[in-house]
Amino acid sequence: MTDAPAVSTNGTVFTIGYERASLDGVLRTLKARGVGVVLDVRDLPLSRRAGFSKRPFSAGLEEVGIGYVHLKGLGTPKEGRVAAHQGDMDRFWNIVEEKMQTPEAEHDLQRAAEIARERPACLLCFEASPHVCHRLRVAEALHDRFGFTVEHLSATEASF
Repeated sequence: MTDAPAVSTNGTVFTIGYERASLDGVLRTLKARGVGVVLDVRDLPLSRRAGFSKRPFSAGLEEVGIGYVHLKGLGTPKEGRVAAHQGDMDRFWNIVEEKMQTPEAEHDLQRAAEIARERPACLLCFEASPHVCHRLRVAEALHDRFGFTVEHLSATEASF
């Protein structure tokens, strides 16, 4: 992460995880980086964390002028989430790769690219570190196939 000004371009796709972050922290970080739309890449946009389930999260985003799109086709299936929870990362990444080859994933990857070309977009999932989250693979596909630059955000970086 650099100390660049809080300006985004349509050539960048951001990613963020809300693990260990407050809703306010996530919203502030997204606003500070100029994000125009959150692309929720969770299979099930539900959370035990207050404010991060689909309806309240999209409402919170709307209040600060950020759009919300759920891209279920890019979510990790249950068996992948179980593998990750059990620490079986090889199995997890294999499941993610299989999912990325499905027609649903291809459709939603195309949608993500179209949306991100129109306004600054941020992929959202739970894990704080993108390196243990499937959003890394989604971001890499957006980079490799569509030429987007990827920048991983942390909800603790906004200082207001």
